[in-house]
Amino acid sequence: MIGWSIHFQIPLEDPVLVFALVLFIILFSPIVLSRFKIPSIIGLIIAGVIIGPKGLAVIASDEAFKLFGSVGLLYIMFMAGLEIDMNDFQKNKWRSLYFGMNTFIIPMVLGSFIGYYVIGLDWLPAILLASMFASHTLLAYPAISKMGLVKLPVVNVSVGGTMITDTLALLVLAVVAGMTRGEVGQAFWLTLGISSLIFAIVVMIGFPILARWFFRKYEDSVSQYIFILALVYLAAFLAEIAGLEAIIGAFFAGLALNRLVPHTSPMMNRIEFIGNALFIPFFLISVGMLVDVRVLFEGFEAIFIAIVMTIVALGAKWLAAWLTQQSFRWSADERNLMFGLSSTQAAATLAVVFVGLNLGLFNEAILNGTVVMILVTCLVGSYYAEKAGVEIAKTESEKLPEVDDIDQRLLVSLHRDERIKSLADLSAMIKNPKSKEAFYALYIAQEGEQSRELLAAGEKVLEKAEKYMGDYNLPIELETRVDKNIASGISRASKDIHSTEIVMGWSGNKDTDLAQFSQTLDELIQISPSTLFIYKTTHPLNTLQRIVVAVPRNAEKDKGFAQWVSRVVNLAKATGNDLLFFCTESTETELEALIGKKISQKNKSYKHWTGYEDLITLSREIRENDLIFVVTARSHSPAYSNALVSVPGLLCRNFKDSDLVFVVPETHPAEEEEGEGKDPFLSNEDWTLGYN
Repeated sequence: MIGWSIHFQIPLEDPVLVFALVLFIILFSPIVLSRFKIPSIIGLIIAGVIIGPKGLAVIASDEAFKLFGSVGLLYIMFMAGLEIDMNDFQKNKWRSLYFGMNTFIIPMVLGSFIGYYVIGLDWLPAILLASMFASHTLLAYPAISKMGLVKLPVVNVSVGGTMITDTLALLVLAVVAGMTRGEVGQAFWLTLGISSLIFAIVVMIGFPILARWFFRKYEDSVSQYIFILALVYLAAFLAEIAGLEAIIGAFFAGLALNRLVPHTSPMMNRIEFIGNALFIPFFLISVGMLVDVRVLFEGFEAIFIAIVMTIVALGAKWLAAWLTQQSFRWSADERNLMFGLSSTQAAATLAVVFVGLNLGLFNEAILNGTVVMILVTCLVGSYYAEKAGVEIAKTESEKLPEVDDIDQRLLVSLHRDERIKSLADLSAMIKNPKSKEAFYALYIAQEGEQSRELLAAGEKVLEKAEKYMGDYNLPIELETRVDKNIASGISRASKDIHSTEIVMGWSGNKDTDLAQFSQTLDELIQISPSTLFIYKTTHPLNTLQRIVVAVPRNAEKDKGFAQWVSRVVNLAKATGNDLLFFCTESTETELEALIGKKISQKNKSYKHWTGYEDLITLSREIRENDLIFVVTARSHSPAYSNALVSVPGLLCRNFKDSDLVFVVPETHPAEEEEGEGKDPFLSNEDWTLGYN
């Protein structure tokens, strides 16, 4: 007989039941409230108010729940740093500084005067109160991220400004606390400055080095995710040791790992999925559990202070957003989005009010007013952010794609299990982000007695490819073919599906001295006019730091010039790496015309050379963590020279530990211009670039 020993009592104590209830709230509160057009963030906060210890007391705010809430807050800040487009951030850094100072100075000045003259605080508590208005939490950021708006300048500026104002507000907290204890002096500032500098060096320099080593040594996705999570909370702890707040540490961890976790990678999908499904909803519910609506009925003072604090917090943030909008001539929707992101109070506000209470600078009325202010600003800010985000998303969806005039359809030719990850990663990162076309994964079995066995083996390879490439949240089509040889099979499949480019792997070994690549690749270059990307991989693509693009003379005259340039731009944006082009002066002009403002000036550079006869110059510039992107040409191309036959072998032999991508641009025989683009430099397999 089963003994029923579970007793239901309020607040619930059984951890399994508590966790199940929270999951049902996370599931159903957005679904129910969406019918009333109430943002999901607000639904979770309201649910926290209802079930919390200051509501119906269904769940106690115990240490375990507070831990999940803290984890969720740090996760939000980490994702904000991780999802910043570093190229756009470079372009918008002065705008971020401008908005950060607006959203700090306006609330500080307004809040200090209101605290002193209206609420009746002394100047020191009034300044501390104003720092609460100056700080804010990116509560609506996950919702904006789901809409795909995180790369917009207004979002980038809002995130950058957040860290500026939060850092300054928490610095005010540290100074006021030190003054209250009588600790502020030369030693205080020296200690804070040195500890902050050490923290920044450890996180921004040490973490990328450590992460790059780990990602190269351990490719298991679970291990990599746990490692990233550990670094985030280690950074938060190091920030606290340095005298900063944990949220700043989490944000800096996101910035440090930004280039190592590409925005289109499976790892980014996992980070966003787990955060949006579990950690962040727990934090939103925990914010609601702090709210005690009964404080409004405890007397006029509590109501008065709550109203004043809420009006000042929202008014100052709106004024900062309006001033920034007017300065940059943004739309009303962009202003509302900025206001929504920057008006929600939670994390830093709570840190300030509790420190103020412990120091005797605040009373219970300030605490109650703060809690009400948090609830109202979270509701108002989330509403404005999501409403403006929907309008901006509609506007963005109506814009034409920037990169490609034609659809992009990638055919990924697979033959070995060990190349699945590298070829899938490269394909995803050269893919136009706005293209909805599926990946086509292809396996060719050579015609013969063992063709059936080869097809069966190929299906297993494609199954693994489907599982891995599915992590990119993009559709994938699997193709198996039998043909007399591999090259003709790939060419036929490419024509059948109308692919725009083919991605293949290469070991770096040539079949003969006269071959350019291998027999299969050389034959495919001859019979297929499609653009080919031939990838010789050594390290995971996300661990590389720079893309060096070697461009032959007259490359701009090829039909496929604009196509491969757009793929390089996509790759640079996805990895966050700088671009270094080796090209002629005339080619630079054409490259700049295509790239323009898509890559900021600080993230691209050019070096002039005469072509592949000048490979020694190229070799001197190559570093350990470079991706060498080599543009070649077919024999009837204006950019072709005899030197191109030797280039793949020379580079593979002299840079064995380097990662190389060889691109053979699309071209047609009709484009051949006799006598043009021919280099006098001939193939010489014994030339070693000065290396032994």
